[in-house]
Amino acid sequence: MPVAVLVSGSGSNLQALIDRAQDGTLAATIALVVSNKPDAYGLERARRHNIPWVCIRHTDYPDRPAFDRAMIAAIRAAGARAVALAGFMRMITPEFIQAFEGRVINIHPALLPSFPGIRGQSDAAAYGVTLAGCTVHYVDEKMDHGPVIIQAAVPAYPDDDGESLGRRILALEHRVFPQALHWLATDRIRLEGRKTRILPPPGDPAPGAPQPPSPPQPTDALVNPPLEAGF
Repeated sequence: MPVAVLVSGSGSNLQALIDRAQDGTLAATIALVVSNKPDAYGLERARRHNIPWVCIRHTDYPDRPAFDRAMIAAIRAAGARAVALAGFMRMITPEFIQAFEGRVINIHPALLPSFPGIRGQSDAAAYGVTLAGCTVHYVDEKMDHGPVIIQAAVPAYPDDDGESLGRRILALEHRVFPQALHWLATDRIRLEGRKTRILPPPGDPAPGAPQPPSPPQPTDALVNPPLEAGF
């Protein structure tokens, strides 16, 4: 499935998607990288990997709908059928969501519904949680609100601040985001209200039949649904 990736900053999650796409684990191709900031390092990552990219500055448009229409046009022109928000620091409009309905996902550095917004790691550390993590979810019309696809939890310690906790979370983001996009690209996610169900990959043994060993999971984190081989 061709995918557009939207970034506003360094693009480390974009790099995780590039790496898994290039090694064949991720069943998606990155058709376009879009940024609203010309100095976003994510654009340099796209250039280094010969991925088409475009900078569409939100400041060049009179309002959010006009900006989103420009992004929709660029994404459609690139042939992308799904959109992954990888640190894209702009709220998107209902028009954008409807243009790619059921095919827009986001990575958030907190265990939603706790700590939405741009300071998820810092807010979690300041609150004194003992578990923190990240969430990949569908995007809807509210901030950090859509149905959850996968979450990963890591320990949080009394001496953590947003930076130290964020590093621990980011390592898991780089694994769960490609996994979620792979499920989306292979049409294995089923929405049941706000809940999601992940279908088994084609060729898996039938229920009740002997099952192959599960892929190794992180030893310092809890991930659910479990990561598959290669992620």
